[in-house]
Amino acid sequence: MKTCIFRTRLAVLPLALAAAFPVFSQTGISRLNPEMGGVVVTATRTESRVDEVLADVTVISREQIEQQPGRTLSDLIARQAGLQTASNGGLGKSSSLFIRGSESRHVLFLIDGVPFSSATAGTPSLDNIPLDSIERIEVLKGPASALYGSDAVGGVVQIFTRRGTSGFKPYASVTLGSEDRREATAGLRGGVGNVSYAIGVQNLREKGFSSTNPAVGTSFNSDRDGFKQRSLTGSVDWRFAPGWKVDMNLLTSDGINHYDSGPTAYDTHADVKNRVYGLGIEGQLSARWKSRFSLAHSEDLSDSYSSPVASVFNTRQDKMTWLNEISTPVGKVLAGLERLDQTVSGSTAYTVARRITNSAFVGLNGEAGRHSWQANARHDGDSQFGGANTGLLAYGYKLTPDLRVRGSYGTTYKAPSFNTLYFPGFGNATTQPERGKSAEVGMTYTRGSNEFKVTHYQNDIRNFITILPAVVNVPSTLIKGWTLSYEGQSGNWSYRSALDILDARNKANNLKLIRRADEQITAAIDYGVGPWKSGMSLLAVSSRFDNAANTVPLGGFTTADLYVNYALMRDWLLQASINNVGNKTYQTALGYNQSGRAVYFTARWQPK
Repeated sequence: MKTCIFRTRLAVLPLALAAAFPVFSQTGISRLNPEMGGVVVTATRTESRVDEVLADVTVISREQIEQQPGRTLSDLIARQAGLQTASNGGLGKSSSLFIRGSESRHVLFLIDGVPFSSATAGTPSLDNIPLDSIERIEVLKGPASALYGSDAVGGVVQIFTRRGTSGFKPYASVTLGSEDRREATAGLRGGVGNVSYAIGVQNLREKGFSSTNPAVGTSFNSDRDGFKQRSLTGSVDWRFAPGWKVDMNLLTSDGINHYDSGPTAYDTHADVKNRVYGLGIEGQLSARWKSRFSLAHSEDLSDSYSSPVASVFNTRQDKMTWLNEISTPVGKVLAGLERLDQTVSGSTAYTVARRITNSAFVGLNGEAGRHSWQANARHDGDSQFGGANTGLLAYGYKLTPDLRVRGSYGTTYKAPSFNTLYFPGFGNATTQPERGKSAEVGMTYTRGSNEFKVTHYQNDIRNFITILPAVVNVPSTLIKGWTLSYEGQSGNWSYRSALDILDARNKANNLKLIRRADEQITAAIDYGVGPWKSGMSLLAVSSRFDNAANTVPLGGFTTADLYVNYALMRDWLLQASINNVGNKTYQTALGYNQSGRAVYFTARWQPK
């Protein structure tokens, strides 16, 4: 009965969204991120207006991040259209992010363009990124191997850290909340002449709740599993000549994550350290030719203690990129070379501990009249698996000034992780790379400050890697679905809602992929007047399965969140928020608890 009610509500939502359009006035308020002028980078690897790109892109602004204290990064991202998450507990615990139903390993995770993940696990590190360091997040949904190579099968999540600006702009905040949360942040953004800079620090402690319940089995322990984190971010930009600049950035984050490994007196925990460093130079070689050369280094270092002897897993990645943008009569040409050097080390002896990938890519983005187009091609030369070629074609057409249709087709490639290949007693050295074909069609209707989008997608992944009951390549999986979303403003009100309908299956046995819900609704409404701003958001997720045999169901759930902000004088902002107002008990992975009702109070200081 509950499932029928849920499906009925899902069916009604698109009609409600469509009916809402005539109500909203054409206020002319921009939906685009004002600090970026409506520009995104991730969709094409060049600066492009978000309302002109042919890919499905979501931008999460700094303001949206600040309105959701207490959230993990994966929780924050998963409250967007086309995304779902599964987590092994609360803050700091391991989590998986599914973009359009693809695996977590199919998501490329970047920080200021630098790959950031564990090459042993093969998944992005979502659990130790300080939210205070983030200026905005761009989420590219759909195949992007032709732009970024391996990992970008389902999409790309790129975090942009805070950068310098003109003037002298300090900021600070303090947050207190449930589970004995204590968080303090401070930073400075500024610029003098041709130099701009930013620096920020964060200190976070939370005692947490038990990550597990008896359904997890022998790992259950009812103790509290807390999290501590200290982080530092910084950047410097120097414009040393007209049209030329040098930039540097860094992010370091040290976390201590407590987790459960059974009823033992030993305090099981993991010391996690993440590092990202970048150095680049870019400039105009001519009026039509812009070039950038960059060096980057990232580290994912983990020492896990279930006994006095640590299990150590370290990933180090070095990346060198030469990127060129050339303006031509038919559009902007993108061409570049990349070299990625991945090394793993630690307490586990891997048969192979290093992988080098040399890549070359080219692309074209353009528009004329009602037409717009994108084409990309890439070759990756992998030291373990040889060459892989991927491509992408996309086309858009404006039927009217307000209505645009678009379609795309792309191929993808994903190399197996080091654990999948070589971990003793688990890995399978004969595992082959995954290769896929993906297509989508969509429509976008924009009127004033209101936007309605419909997207249908299909992703066929061959040699799909499964790990249970053993690591093997299965012939194929088919992931298809629909996303309907609406975003708009009217006077002092703003609205956002989305409906996702997903069907993700192993084609060999027609069983569903684990931990993906067939339906998900996200919605938010905000109201601001004078010094006050308040809002609420909703997440409704249908049931799904926790195992590949589809015999262990996870129940659906609905949670609601509330917040209120008050601008005190000129430079202070006071915030109060309640997450999971109804204190809903639910799981996104069997045996792992999620946060109940949680209350947070924040004071922010930022001189105008």
